[in-house]
Amino acid sequence: MPDASAGADALPRPETAPPHLPGGELPSWDLRDLYPSPDSPDITRDLDRADADARAFAAAHSGRLAGHGGAALAGAIAEYERIEEMLGRAMSYAQLLFSSDSNDPEIGRFFQSMNERVTAISTHLLFFTLELNRLDPPALERKLADPALAHWHPWLRDLRVFRPHELADELEKLLHEKEVTGRAAWSRLFDETIAAMRIPVRGEELTVSGALNLLSDQDRAVREAAGHAVGEAFGRNVRLFSLITNTLAKDKEIIDNWRHYPRPGSYRNRANMVEDVVVDALVAAVTDSYPRLAHRYYALKAKWLGLPRLQHWDRNAPLPGDDDREIPWPEARAQVLGAYAAFSPELAAVGKRFFDRPWIDAALRPGKSGGAFAHPTVPAAHPYLLLNYHGRTRDVMTLAHELGHGVHQVLAGEQGYLMAGTPLTLAETASVFGEMLTFRALLDAETDPARRRIMLAGKVEDMLNTVVRQTAFYRFETLLHDERRSGELVADRIAALWLQVQTESLGPAFEFTPEYGVFWAYVPHFVHTPFYVYAYAFGDCLVNALYSVFQSGHPGFQGKYLDMLRAGGTRRHRELLAPFGLDASDPGFWRRGLDVISGFIDELEASA
Repeated sequence: MPDASAGADALPRPETAPPHLPGGELPSWDLRDLYPSPDSPDITRDLDRADADARAFAAAHSGRLAGHGGAALAGAIAEYERIEEMLGRAMSYAQLLFSSDSNDPEIGRFFQSMNERVTAISTHLLFFTLELNRLDPPALERKLADPALAHWHPWLRDLRVFRPHELADELEKLLHEKEVTGRAAWSRLFDETIAAMRIPVRGEELTVSGALNLLSDQDRAVREAAGHAVGEAFGRNVRLFSLITNTLAKDKEIIDNWRHYPRPGSYRNRANMVEDVVVDALVAAVTDSYPRLAHRYYALKAKWLGLPRLQHWDRNAPLPGDDDREIPWPEARAQVLGAYAAFSPELAAVGKRFFDRPWIDAALRPGKSGGAFAHPTVPAAHPYLLLNYHGRTRDVMTLAHELGHGVHQVLAGEQGYLMAGTPLTLAETASVFGEMLTFRALLDAETDPARRRIMLAGKVEDMLNTVVRQTAFYRFETLLHDERRSGELVADRIAALWLQVQTESLGPAFEFTPEYGVFWAYVPHFVHTPFYVYAYAFGDCLVNALYSVFQSGHPGFQGKYLDMLRAGGTRRHRELLAPFGLDASDPGFWRRGLDVISGFIDELEASA
């Protein structure tokens, strides 16, 4: 069952509001479009129905798929989708509620109970995909000649990618049922630990998100204090985070070995529908470009800040002359929707729904998940966006990014629950493109050369964070998982790997203090979605190439772009990019995307 998440209007409110809200009241989502409350009888009704339907589905189809004709098999898939969507709706609600306040033990209990119930029900459906993958290719091809089954061809195509890695039914059932006490339980421990942490910075007790936000403060003393405080806080918890990381890496190794994946990242690549060699080409292109990208830019930044070397708390420091004024929420909304509308009124109209309806949670409160995400929930409902809006320019870019995800999810929803989702590599396309649209609109409207330089530098930093930093994260994961196969890694060894990739990627302009060796511990992707992070670099380089096609005046670009989003998971990246004359398997494709970043740095060097 695809991942899901959600929440409700019965969300607990913080006892005290944050001392300051950018631009006044920030929106909080209302999850009643999913369920009225955690104790709603609607949830019990839906899960009881899903349980009965799943049992009936298994009784009707288990062991019989080979004898189904094309139309009968198509009907079975449609029924499977209907039941999975019921489970997805319920699990979405539980996950979004938990992300709203993981400090509340009742919400934690509800989330775990829902996870266990949904896992138990979906066990009855587990046979279906396993049995489908046991169908002989010639027999399946004959069934696909029926137009009813041909509709499901993209889903079957992607399902068959995992055929060589499936285990015996009983083993698959065991792994499925134990997930709630395995990886899912460790992930919950990580989330609850992060949410409960309070970091003292200059007399204030801050959440992890609040403390990390100070690392981009104008005042270097504030940044330094926050940097030390974050390092000390995670240092105090490093044994726990090391245990979580080691356990999950070993768990992954065991499963990967049973499934015969050649290396730790192979499962993620299969899920992203890209070959290992394509990811290798991307990573090689980025790492080879470290000197002309990050090393060059941060040498410039050190000069602008008047520092002989940068510390880790200077990485996201505003440039001199950048007041990074507070941007009220209504202004952020206007900037993002205006940029979307200038590109495509239809795109903006879909985006506007998120603001007109309570689909966004941007408020700051204890217990809320840090960072930002867009959750598609289910096509019968709508996506939700979570942000932690501090009123900075970066927060506006985050809004543009997550809104891109949300719009993509709405448009792709017409493909249905099983085929709406896209591989992570393509899921970042609309989000990064939304960021680029917003940035270009703001840059084009700015007439002050000094301000334009600051904006351009900010964009370069965002792109380096997306491309270089995420590739370094991927390298860190690869080194850690490879080494974990020889035994558990102590915290100091994990720190050494982290500092190695940070030094390689960011370059000689930085002098890293030992405390920075624990900053790997707050990155949730390492826990929740191993080897996810390269998808950001993939998406950014893809969008850079795509945007250059748009700037060249490619005919009908907007229509083709919207068609690409509507396709959801029905087409692979080669098919999606072909209308734009792009091919990600071309070795020059990645360099074309990286050249955009390098060109921005050229412009900054010239202006300096």
